[in-house]
Amino acid sequence: MPVLVGKRAPSFRAAAVIGTQVEEEFSLDRYLGKRYVLFFFWPSDFSSVCPTELLAFQAKLAEFEERGVAVVGCSTDSVNVHKAWLRTPRSEGGIEGVTYPLVADSTMTISANYDVLAGHFDYSETGEMVFIGAPVAYRGLFLIDRDGIVRHQLVNDRPLGRRISDALRMVDALRHLEEHGETCPADWEADG
Repeated sequence: MPVLVGKRAPSFRAAAVIGTQVEEEFSLDRYLGKRYVLFFFWPSDFSSVCPTELLAFQAKLAEFEERGVAVVGCSTDSVNVHKAWLRTPRSEGGIEGVTYPLVADSTMTISANYDVLAGHFDYSETGEMVFIGAPVAYRGLFLIDRDGIVRHQLVNDRPLGRRISDALRMVDALRHLEEHGETCPADWEADG
């Protein structure tokens, strides 16, 4: 898997659901020079582990925003599937109440560019393009600085959920480095 750390985050324009609205030309470029971005991928809507993560990001959203971080999620599901999932009550496996942008990567190009696609395109014996594997994303997480550079990358297999507080710690470490020029050793935690 290629490492994106230290490189410009792959750019894209895609439809995203933000609250109850669809934005057809959503791009992370809107945050350049203004905010950090925590861009994460999940395998599929209406699954067992994925809503727990999206709801956990929502529960910590104020903490990310206090640190100047925009949280943006992405999966290979369509805008319509995202909208349905957002309308589904939490008690029924939905993510009702999630307010951060959910990007629809139905072409799988964003997942491929971030190298988190759990399969690949190939050609059949007859020369037709076919997809090999599961056309969903691994659980990728990318911390992007205000200049658009990936500073942290983590990719889990689909069954392995993430710990959202770890993402907050990485944001704190990056901010500490930028503000004080000091590195952050293992298990470093922000004061207070």
